[in-house]
Amino acid sequence: MDSAPILDREFLEKLERLALRWQKSFPGLVGGHNPSRFSGAGQEFLDHRSFHHGDDLRAVNWRAYLRLEKLFLKMFQVEPRVPVRMLLDTSDSMLAGGKFDYARRLAGALCYVGMVRLDGIELHPFSDKLGRRFLCTGGRHRFGPMLDSLGAMEAGGQTDFFAVLREFISRYSQRGLVIVISDFLDDQGCERALQFLADFGHEMMLLQIWSDEDRTPPWDGELELEDAETGGRLKVQFDQSARARYTEAFDEYAAAIRKLALRNSGRYAGVSTAQPVEEVIFGPLMRSVGGRA
Repeated sequence: MDSAPILDREFLEKLERLALRWQKSFPGLVGGHNPSRFSGAGQEFLDHRSFHHGDDLRAVNWRAYLRLEKLFLKMFQVEPRVPVRMLLDTSDSMLAGGKFDYARRLAGALCYVGMVRLDGIELHPFSDKLGRRFLCTGGRHRFGPMLDSLGAMEAGGQTDFFAVLREFISRYSQRGLVIVISDFLDDQGCERALQFLADFGHEMMLLQIWSDEDRTPPWDGELELEDAETGGRLKVQFDQSARARYTEAFDEYAAAIRKLALRNSGRYAGVSTAQPVEEVIFGPLMRSVGGRA
């Protein structure tokens, strides 16, 4: 394994300026930094309404009562704490083309931004089932152990989105933002499982990672290809025409994943490992999630 750190100090200093804005607010999840249209106890005044039996007397505007002799309740803006959970693909297919190391750097960068903002992010590695959960919270000074955990992760196993997301939904009933970092290569397909996730009220942010050889294989001639996860073999005759058809099919698949995310009011970003992570973080990824530097 490369002994170089997943994220260097210079990159982390640049991430200090970054603020993520999540797209949705969820009622009843109090705290955090995400403005909501829901009223309740909070820091920013929103409006008044008439007092009703059973309301909290501490929220009464007593100055207004002294002037008008009528009870009004002060309403404040709730800033719900949106649960943010990140699913990181650690299956065998991620080893091809440096996708696994790239995905870990991307996950680490997003975790660091969240920790700087004092938001908690739960990180779950997965292949055919959810792996051990890592909790990223408590500020930037606790990022070191998180970085060590990312560095110690190993890829292996076969992707099974349906089993993973079924386990995820049974474990986490509270709605939140689910960030999925993956190449989305699953023999059984992943669209039905992702739709299942959206149907349960979770907001999706799908980050599809691919290498150049995933999208445009460089090979020529008669080949015997082996599936990195299943071990299945396929003999093909590869030439420029076949390469063009392969790339077209890959782009159609990526477009289908993007369409699924947007159809469910989620987010999508397709990322090539040829792009420096720093450029992705401060460019297309942040535009995708509605953030700003």
